[in-house]
Amino acid sequence: MAKFGMIIDLEKCAGCTACSIACKNENNVPDEFYWSHYITETKGEFPNVTYQYISTLCNHCTNAPCVEACPVDPKAMYKAENGMTLHNAERCIGCRACENACPYGVIYYNERGKEVFEEWRSGEAKALTEKVGGEVIPYYNPDRALTYDGIRRENVVEKCNFCDHRVANDEEPYCVDVCPANARIFGDLDDPNSEISKVLKEKQHFVLQPKAGTEPNVFYINKFDEKE
Repeated sequence: MAKFGMIIDLEKCAGCTACSIACKNENNVPDEFYWSHYITETKGEFPNVTYQYISTLCNHCTNAPCVEACPVDPKAMYKAENGMTLHNAERCIGCRACENACPYGVIYYNERGKEVFEEWRSGEAKALTEKVGGEVIPYYNPDRALTYDGIRRENVVEKCNFCDHRVANDEEPYCVDVCPANARIFGDLDDPNSEISKVLKEKQHFVLQPKAGTEPNVFYINKFDEKE
């Protein structure tokens, strides 16, 4: 069984947020939530200024604190055999223990569920649809519902799941597929011949918040050196 992970190349990443936009379309993610997001940081004073942009998503940690914190038996937040950290909405009781346990802030509590989507359909989306004569906006991807609720129910948590519905069909997560700079590598960490394993062996890399001890499976390479 594969153990999936991802590499993000910070030299190639253009900060265009195509990954975040694609994630919303592929996974029907409401405006308030960010399964795919980013961290920005500006340091220094002109003319000695550095700017850092780091794309973020669920790290699918080997030692996932969100899984450990989930009080449900069997777990609503759980580790799949392929290394992904996944969520079963039917088991979720909305206690938000996983959200509070995540040191990366990538788990979101969907209090309103389908209500948000229905507001889109009946409000601005409906008016815009009438003007352009197209399909109801926002775009809804029925493929998401193959493994997870296409439109989430109310009072449950949600997060990135590496587009597990695509991975099940031997496709890459959509954020990887659409990146115009080819800044993302997705693959099997347990396969020494996979591209991700070869790059991690050859390149110096880092993870976010290593002191948290979660052993993330999202890695970053080619970090720009900061000016002193």
